[in-house]
Amino acid sequence: MTDESSAAITEGPSAGLDAVEREIVAACAQARRDRASVTLVAVSKTFGADAIVPIIAAGQRVFGENRVQEAKAKWPGLMSGYADLSVHLIGPLQSNKAKEAVALFDAIHSVDRPSVCQALAKEIKSQSRHPELFVQLNTGEEPQKAGVSPAEADGFIAACRETYGLAISGVMCIPPVDEAPAPHFALTAKIAARNGLKNLSMGMSADFALAIQFGATHVRVGSAIFGHRG
Repeated sequence: MTDESSAAITEGPSAGLDAVEREIVAACAQARRDRASVTLVAVSKTFGADAIVPIIAAGQRVFGENRVQEAKAKWPGLMSGYADLSVHLIGPLQSNKAKEAVALFDAIHSVDRPSVCQALAKEIKSQSRHPELFVQLNTGEEPQKAGVSPAEADGFIAACRETYGLAISGVMCIPPVDEAPAPHFALTAKIAARNGLKNLSMGMSADFALAIQFGATHVRVGSAIFGHRG
């Protein structure tokens, strides 16, 4: 984050959003990309409606949540007042929550195992609702973290398509906190390209500008917009 972005956070959530927007515009210009090619996902997990409404009022329309139950509790009410809101699940999905996830979310960034694929395929067919789907990669192969290992990514993406009939639109990664993110962004982009996937969900508050340089189409930014969680 730039000093400008950090300072803006203290002025209120809409100022933080403005600062993030300026940084996205600058990163796109540097990468010679159209600003419209990058979707800002404002990560609203743990924040209530009182914090979210000013961000909606400032023009933001795409939000990210980590948990199905939390999103279910707050977003239907918010959506009733704004027809054009889009909510993405960016946290892990349990297969027994697939029904609720398909009903609520417009995108799911955390497809990472066969049981989830099977549950999603069933609910997509049942509900005739088709959220955008991303395969989550574990580029750092961290045992405590969800996601498909890079070595298994091609086979898993193929299974999503051929075995479960899922329309995968992209891949998502969360680099290890103690490693430089650039190699993880590059690897994610490489896996997406060789599997014919156009969408890259990567980059958070500390590194979204860098992620844009590596082709990110969706950046997931929370603290730079809402401030730090308590």
